[in-house]
Parts: sequence; C-alpha cells; structure tokens
Amino acid sequence: MSQKQRAHDWLKQAVNDISWARQGLGSGYYSQVCFLCQQAAEKAIKAIAYYREYEVRGHSIVMIARKINVNSDVLEAGKQLDIYYISSRYPDAFPEGAPFEIISEKQAREAVDNAQIIIDRAIHELKA
Repeated sequence: MSQKQRAHDWLKQAVNDISWARQGLGSGYYSQVCFLCQQAAEKAIKAIAYYREYEVRGHSIVMIARKINVNSDVLEAGKQLDIYYISSRYPDAFPEGAPFEIISEKQAREAVDNAQIIIDRAIHELKA
C-alpha cells in the first residue's frame, strides 16, 4: 500500500481520536482531552504529509506543517496544540500540581477547536 493510500488511515484515526476527545470534554477530562487533540491533529497533519508523499518523523504539528508548507490557521492551531504534547500528561511540566488539576475546560474546548481546524484541512485535502 502506498503512502498516499495510507494517508486515509491516518485521517480516519484522527477523526476517531477527536470524537473520543469530545466525549472526554463532556466528562471533565480536560488534560486528557488536550493530549488527545494534539494527537488527533498530529495524525491529521501526517495524513496530509503522506498524501503529498512526504516522509515525516516526529510529533510536532508545527514542524511537520512547516516541512510540508502548510501554514495559516493550521500552523496557528498547531502552535497551541504542540504545547499539550508533554504538559497535559506529566506533572513535572509544571512547578507543582498534576496536569488534570491545572488544565481548564476553556483550554480543552480551544484544543478541540484547534484540532478540528487541522482535521478539516486534511479532510478537504484528501477529499475524504
């Protein structure tokens, strides 16, 4: 299976992950939602990269977006989401407190919105 064909699998997983994040939002799992949104958006940007037949590595949405020349609202959304790759999971990302005690509902809602921007771009580009 070619990279271009495999891109659709990455996008399907991104859509599934954002669905899970939305469920978590309703249950108050804000730090976990932020991480899921970063993951969903990462998968969506990788879907675009693979569809364009780029070879990409890493977990930074911003770095991948820049490598494949995707900018504007996708890049801005990625900047916000990349913050959550570590900070939403590990207590040592903050001076004190666990991530679930620090990350707010507002941040989680914004993370969902930002992830959706990137997923929508991937859907449009892959015409999925």
